[in-house]
Amino acid sequence: MESECPTETKKGKSKTPKKAKESILKQKSPAEFFAENKNIAGFDNPGKCLYTTVRELVENALDSAEAISELPVIEITIEEIVKSKFNSMIGLVDRERVDEELYDDYETAKAREKRLAKEARAQEIQAKNAALGKKVKEHAVSKSSKGRGEASFYRDNGRGMPHDDIPNMFGRVLSGTKYGLKQTRGKFGLGAKMALIWSKMSTGLPIEISSSMRGQNYLSFCRLDIDIHRNIPHIHLHEKRDNKDKWRGAEIQVVIEGNWTTYRSKILHYMRQMAVITPYAQFLFKFVSDAPDKNVTIKFARRTDVMPPVPVETKHHPSSVDILLIKRLIAETSKQNLMQFLQHEFVNIGKPLAERLIGEMGPEFSPKTAVKSLTDQQIVRIHQLFRQAKFDDPSGDCLSPAGEYNLRLGIIKELHPDMVATYSGSAQVFEGHPFIVEAGVSVGGKDVKQGLNIFRFANRIPLLFEQGGDVVTRTALKRISWNNYKINQTQDKIGVFVSIVSTKIPFKGTGKEYIGDDISEIASAVKSAIQQCCIQLKSKIVKKMQAREQQERKRNLSKYIPDATNAVYDVLKEMAKSHASKKKRYEEGDADILRKVSDHLITKETLYEKLTQHVEKVDYEMALEYATQTGVREEPREDIYLESLDDKGNFFDFHSPIFVFRLFL
Repeated sequence: MESECPTETKKGKSKTPKKAKESILKQKSPAEFFAENKNIAGFDNPGKCLYTTVRELVENALDSAEAISELPVIEITIEEIVKSKFNSMIGLVDRERVDEELYDDYETAKAREKRLAKEARAQEIQAKNAALGKKVKEHAVSKSSKGRGEASFYRDNGRGMPHDDIPNMFGRVLSGTKYGLKQTRGKFGLGAKMALIWSKMSTGLPIEISSSMRGQNYLSFCRLDIDIHRNIPHIHLHEKRDNKDKWRGAEIQVVIEGNWTTYRSKILHYMRQMAVITPYAQFLFKFVSDAPDKNVTIKFARRTDVMPPVPVETKHHPSSVDILLIKRLIAETSKQNLMQFLQHEFVNIGKPLAERLIGEMGPEFSPKTAVKSLTDQQIVRIHQLFRQAKFDDPSGDCLSPAGEYNLRLGIIKELHPDMVATYSGSAQVFEGHPFIVEAGVSVGGKDVKQGLNIFRFANRIPLLFEQGGDVVTRTALKRISWNNYKINQTQDKIGVFVSIVSTKIPFKGTGKEYIGDDISEIASAVKSAIQQCCIQLKSKIVKKMQAREQQERKRNLSKYIPDATNAVYDVLKEMAKSHASKKKRYEEGDADILRKVSDHLITKETLYEKLTQHVEKVDYEMALEYATQTGVREEPREDIYLESLDDKGNFFDFHSPIFVFRLFL
C-alpha cells in the first residue's frame, strides 16, 4: 500500500489540467508604430510638427493640381488658438488655478524681480543699439507661450478626391496613391495621416475634409480621426453636400499643438523656396492671431504658366530589383511565360536580350516556362543574373525636372540677383534609377547673406534641415574653387540652387531631409552642374570687370584732359614761334597746324574739345563692343507689360533655357 501511494498521487496530479502559457508576442499597427516614433516622419516637437504639417499638405496640393495639368492655386492659413478658445472648441470649462506653485510657469517673487531686471537691461541695450543703427534682436519667447494650439487650414484647386476613398486616404497609414515607380514628392504614405495622428495625440480633435472632383455636382465632406490601434479611420460624418459654386479642389482643416514663434522663419523660408522651384504656382500664406501685430499675409505670385510635364510611371530596371520585388512582380503579372514576363515587366529587355538571358539561366529555364511556377531557387538565379549582366541605362523620359526656364524665373522672382546662370544636366543613373541634376548660381540679390546661400531641392521639394551632411552642401563648400570663376566665396552674395529629381531619391532616413554624400554618381553630377553655372557666370563677371575698367580708364583720361591741353598748347605755341622766326622748318602738314596756332584758329578750347571727343569716342566703341558680346544692357531696365489674351486658342511653346516663346495660331 505504501508503495502504491506515490503512484496514486502522481495519477492524481496528472489529472489536473495544465494552464497554457500566454503568448508574450504583441503586435502594433502601422499607425501605432508611427505614433510612438513620430520623429521618423518629422514630428519631433510642436514647432517641427507645425512645419511638417504645412509642408506635407502643400506638397499634396501641388501633386494634385499637377496631376491634371492645372496651374496650382494654394492657400495656407495658420490660426493661433489660445487656451480659452481651444477649451470652448472642445466644450471644456476654464478653471481657476487653486495651487499656483503646482504649475510650470509659476515664479517666486525673487525670480520675478530677477526676470524683470534682466528684461530692463535687455531693453536698455536694444535702445542703445537702435540709436546707433545696429540690428535689434527680437525678445525671447516667454515661458507662458508653451502649449498653444494652431489651426492649420489649406485649400487648393487640384483634382479633389473620390468620395468613397477619403476616409482611407486620411485615416489609414501606409495607404496612398503615390506607390509605384515614378518621381513623386512623397514616398511613405504618411504626410496628412501623420498630421491626423498628431492632432489626435495633442488636441483630440478630428480633421475636416471638403473635396470636389471635375464633373461632380456635389461636394464631399468628411470629419474623421484615426483608430491608432487598429489603423482604420474613425468616421464622425461623411456626406455629400450641394456644390452651388461648382468649385473643384480640396480643403483640409486640422487643429494641432504647434509653436509658430520658434518655426516662423523655417515655414516662411520653406514657402519662399517652394515659390522658387514652382514659379507656375500661386501661394497665399496667412498667419492669424488675436494680436494684430503678429498677423502675417504673404502672396507668392505666379510668374509663368509653363508647367513641367507630369512624371510618368515606369517599369523597374533589372539591375535595381531584389528577390522580394521579383516575387511580387511574378505574383502581380498577367503574363504567362518567362519570355513575356521579362519583356513586359522590366525596361530595356527586348526579345533578343530576353532570349539570351533565358539561355544563360540554365537548362531548367525556357522561354515557355510558366512564370508562376518558378521555384525560389530559380528566382534567386534570375536575381543573380540581373545583378551580373550588362543592361542599357534607363532613360530619363519618365522624370519631370523643373526645367532651366522655371528655375531661372523662380530665382529672379524671389531673389532679384545681379546675375544668374542655370544648367540642366542630362539623365544619369545610380543603382538602376535615372536621375537629373539641375543647378543655378546667382550673385547679389535682396535678402541674401554674404557667402554661400545653399538651396536644396529633391523631386522639387525644398530641403531645410540637416544641411551639413548633404551632397550639395559638401560639394559647394569643398569641391568648387570659387576664386577660379572670379567669385569671392566669403564677400560675394552667392546663391547656390541644386534640384535633383529621380524615381528613387537616396534620402538618409525617412525624414527626407538630406541626400548623402556617399553616392559618387550624384556627387559628380552635382559638381559638374554647379561648375557649368560658374563658367557662365565667369564670362559675365569678366566682361563686367572689363566694362568697369573701361569706365575707370575714361575717368582717368578725362581727369588729365585739362593738364594735357595746357601742356600740348604751350608746346605748339613754342613750335609756332620757332617756325615763324624760321629758326626751324617743319613739314607741310605740321607747318599748317602751327600756322593755325599762330592765327588763333587752334586754341586751348579747341584742343580741350577735341581731346574730350576722342575719349568719348574710344569709350563708346569699347562699350559698343562689350554690349555686342554680352547681348544685354547692364543699366536698369524698364518693365514691359503685355496684355493677356482671353482667347484660349491653339498655340505652340518654343522653349529655351532663358525664355519661352509662345506662338498663337
